[in-house]
Amino acid sequence: MSWLCFVPPYLLRQIARHSPEVAEWVEQTLAHDALLRLERGAPTTVATVVAAATGDDWVVHTARSGSRLPGDAVRRPGDAPTGDLAVDEAADGVAASLALFREVYDRDSYDDAGATVLATVHYQRNYDNAFWNGAQLVFGDGDGKTFDRFTKPVDVLGHELTHAVTEHTAGLVYEGQSGALNESVSDVFASCLKQRLLGQDAAAGDWLIGAGLFLPGVQGRALRDMAHPGTAYDDPVLGKDPQPAHMDGYVDTTDDNGGVHLNSGIPNRAFQLAAVAIGGSAAEGAGQIWYAALTGGLSARSDFAGFAAATIAAAGTHADRVEEAWRTVGVTPGASSADSGQQAPAESGRTVRVRRTGGFAGLTTDGRVDLDTDDRRAPELASLVDRIDLRLVAGGDPQPDRYVYAFDLCGDRATVPEQQLTSDLRRVAELVLPTLSDR
Repeated sequence: MSWLCFVPPYLLRQIARHSPEVAEWVEQTLAHDALLRLERGAPTTVATVVAAATGDDWVVHTARSGSRLPGDAVRRPGDAPTGDLAVDEAADGVAASLALFREVYDRDSYDDAGATVLATVHYQRNYDNAFWNGAQLVFGDGDGKTFDRFTKPVDVLGHELTHAVTEHTAGLVYEGQSGALNESVSDVFASCLKQRLLGQDAAAGDWLIGAGLFLPGVQGRALRDMAHPGTAYDDPVLGKDPQPAHMDGYVDTTDDNGGVHLNSGIPNRAFQLAAVAIGGSAAEGAGQIWYAALTGGLSARSDFAGFAAATIAAAGTHADRVEEAWRTVGVTPGASSADSGQQAPAESGRTVRVRRTGGFAGLTTDGRVDLDTDDRRAPELASLVDRIDLRLVAGGDPQPDRYVYAFDLCGDRATVPEQQLTSDLRRVAELVLPTLSDR
């Protein structure tokens, strides 16, 4: 199962560097995400789904600012709106997402077998993310400073539900180019959903992902712009949108599972170009081609070139337009593409460093503590480092929209997916990672 979150790592890093005063908020967020990973192997994940799958198309729950999943059921199909914005937005967004896949692609829920979609809102306090955990959708209310509630933009709901569809079809591995494709496919059908609800064709769509998620005061239109990657925001705290729009700007990095939220800008733009060139509804035009490629036996480790070839093969009379879209962003269909990463240098001396990447918004945060100083955190960290053996930490594949932690414990290094964090590693992360302040 995959755990899928919404906020990308590079954004959190920018916020943290600019505003080092919201330590408590960041530490709580990181701890909550770590707990989510641990819950993946607990009975909650499977048993709850069995117990909560009522035969309804969807059920919305509330966690009441706690972490118990799925929480209390508060709305089902046919129920009147509750008046709780998050509950009602989740209900409408999930219902609309299911309708898109059913009516346009003849798909019966995310598994094509009528599975009930479980959604939980009001997860934890000030939680800046949304994710699919392999069993259900979960949405935070935002921090009230940078992010509003994550149910507000309908494309967030469409994005996360599409991760479930991808998991049950191509199963694109969440790292490097296949991971960027995983992210891009979610953005593709999220945009198709929004445009469909607004009655827009591809030319009229704004192609923004997460518009309305930023609170007033943030200088940005959205988290991503599929038509113009790299232009969604330019803010003193967040920095400038770093997404490349062409393979010339492809980012080789070990952050964010190989830059999945960064490099997704390249296939995002290819889809936007193809959709406009084909014309009409993006969902029923280019969307049909992308869905056919996703469900047509695609390799789980497909790179951009391989995915491009699959879309061209599925495009029929539109093949030339689709190929031109990919070539415009620097992707040669069928040719092997670069997909490498660079290793961060090891710390020297008695230094503890933690770097956390991933999440829907692609935010990154990192921090370091020198154990040979009078830093108040040093004694506890020294004790933790003495008893942690990173060689014994269970591995695991990276998972869509979820966090990954890179630890450097005085030269002993390991990258640990969030679901594999031990209590000691979680505590190290809480102590070391920087904090975010009010804007």
